[in-house]
Amino acid sequence: MTRAMHNPALMLLNDSPRLPLIAALAVRFAATVTQWERRRRSRVNLGKLDDRLLRDVGITRIQSEIETSRYFWMR
Repeated sequence: MTRAMHNPALMLLNDSPRLPLIAALAVRFAATVTQWERRRRSRVNLGKLDDRLLRDVGITRIQSEIETSRYFWMR
């Protein structure tokens, strides 16, 4: 399974043809942790939205609560 990397610096390192195995693993680990932190932060912020803003986003309070109760490593 391929994971999308959004951080340009991590993408550049990952595409390097001479990257040793341990460095490649470290880059993938950093990308994964970065993605987990982004998810965690998004879910925390989603939980802070009021009903009016949730309607603007197009989800209900119940959907918001379900999403915010998920673990950060879950998609």
